[in-house]
Amino acid sequence: MKPVKFNSLKELSDYHEEKRSQPSFRIISLSAASCGRASGALSLASAFEAAIKELGLAGKIELKLTGCHGFCQLEPEVIIFPEKYFYPDIKAKDVKHILLETGINGQFIPELGFKDEDSQKICARLEELPFYQGQVRWLIDRQLDLDPLSLDDYLGHAGFQALGLVLGRQTPEEVIEEITASGLRGRGGAGFSTGLKWQLARRAEAQPRYLICNGDEGDPGAYMDRGILESNPYSVLEGMMIGGYAVGASCGFIYVRQEYPLAIERLDEAIDTLHQAGLLGEKILGTDFSFNLELIRGAGAFVSGEETALIASVEGRRANPRQRPPFPVVKGLWGKPTVINNVETWANVPLIIRSGAAWFSKTGTDKSKGTKIFSLVGHVKYSGLVEVPLGITLNEIVNKIGGGARKGKKIKAVQIGGPSGGCLPAELFDLKVDYESLPQAGAIMGSGGLIALDEDTCMVNLALYFLKFACEESCGKCVPCRIGTQQMVKILEKITKGQGELADLDLLEKIGLTMQQASLCGLGRTAPNPVLTALRYFRHEFEEHINEKKCRALVCPGLISYIIDENQCSGCQLCLNSCPYGAIEVGPGGLPRINLSACQACGICSSVCPEEFQAIKKVSGQNNQQVNQATTGNN
Repeated sequence: MKPVKFNSLKELSDYHEEKRSQPSFRIISLSAASCGRASGALSLASAFEAAIKELGLAGKIELKLTGCHGFCQLEPEVIIFPEKYFYPDIKAKDVKHILLETGINGQFIPELGFKDEDSQKICARLEELPFYQGQVRWLIDRQLDLDPLSLDDYLGHAGFQALGLVLGRQTPEEVIEEITASGLRGRGGAGFSTGLKWQLARRAEAQPRYLICNGDEGDPGAYMDRGILESNPYSVLEGMMIGGYAVGASCGFIYVRQEYPLAIERLDEAIDTLHQAGLLGEKILGTDFSFNLELIRGAGAFVSGEETALIASVEGRRANPRQRPPFPVVKGLWGKPTVINNVETWANVPLIIRSGAAWFSKTGTDKSKGTKIFSLVGHVKYSGLVEVPLGITLNEIVNKIGGGARKGKKIKAVQIGGPSGGCLPAELFDLKVDYESLPQAGAIMGSGGLIALDEDTCMVNLALYFLKFACEESCGKCVPCRIGTQQMVKILEKITKGQGELADLDLLEKIGLTMQQASLCGLGRTAPNPVLTALRYFRHEFEEHINEKKCRALVCPGLISYIIDENQCSGCQLCLNSCPYGAIEVGPGGLPRINLSACQACGICSSVCPEEFQAIKKVSGQNNQQVNQATTGNN
């Protein structure tokens, strides 16, 4: 549908009044962002459309393909409005049942509802689910019944009211004062005051001034920004327009990594739609404010998330960071004052303008205001995007919202802040999640990655994983990061192979601390964090790898062996036929046995061994001779 053309502030205001007076009817909200699509949301949408037509429900029930609802683990899922009935993991065979019972009669179907593992309670409405209790979902809740591609939908959800307010009633200085008073801090990780950043750019004498939205989300397992861009792109664009008015910029750039094709597609369409509606371009809404936006596709380098490297990439150069000062707010894009905020920061701006700084600052702590979205993943029962008030504890996120560990295990640590973050033990789960408390423990909030780790996680191997990532993503410009990450990787690999020495632990700390002090940019300065915090809180695991040649989690290939227990073995020889290294042979008794000198500890033999026998065991902390003695005659 072609968007309405708005020529004045009054036309926009009148349209909002008209939308408020329109009657509403039952909505079936189907989550169809990347995670939903990967689980079959589009084929399910086709089933709903066909059934609505067959049952003659067109015009009575509206199917909306929305963005992410947060509970990504249960995709594809639907929410039925206005009741907010929640149905997880929906199949095509359930569609007519839902339409007939809930769509027409408004009745909840218990057998299709969510069943809590602990209480065995069937949860009918969204707010009843344990995963949603404890969250404060200012941003995510706006996405639940919103078609991401529909400007009309966004306007119906009070979209662009904040822009109309600032253009009609507030000076740029008043807008900056409101953002400053709210206490909003950058959600990309550094936590710098958004209002102060805008103020510094506003005061800069050089012209023109620019805005950049940093959507180069590169943390493994993190997808907070992607969730917003795919689900509510107009909120980010409106925030940038307000920011442009406040700092005196007429041009903004949205930098999104190429690996987010759905986000790019939706941003492209949203920008085009805003131009058609008169909400982007020259003299917006009949005022003197002119503003344009351009979408930039990044190549996926992790270092591009650093402000000065991002600027270099937007300019068409290699994404290498530079020394600061001067800071981007003084000398940024093409040498001009530039404000860079991340996706979540921009999305918060319209909420603050519309509801007020006092409303926003009531949530959070004294110095960390508002909410923060985390991608809660790992070994928890319930995973997905969670939006929580700053100041919440790690325990509340992991063990209440996340439901604790799966399969009777225990969560022993979290890795928070992505590759630049830190590993914190369960003993610190009463720690508040805010910009002050986490650094004191050696971690950072980062952009919002949070990985829960159970007792089967090797902290040495985990530290190596994140260090390898940082090493591969280093731009190589400065020696401390380029050489430091390489040397730390070599030392950790040596330890995981059982060749480490206790002196290596001191060397790891020395290199890590040097990198923190001497690296050029934030990537290099924070790259050692996972290793340093793992050493700080889990040093005993490093010492076990060195002194006992033992990996308690049975993860490090150099410290584990596989044995075949002939008392359990059925003689099926599936392991023998599957071994890619020819390390399994038939023993004198006719049963397979493992030649430890040829075994590469790949684990394929264990994976093909039938569950009813479980004859192949993984052991650690033993040398080959001890393993031979444990195989009950197989060798």
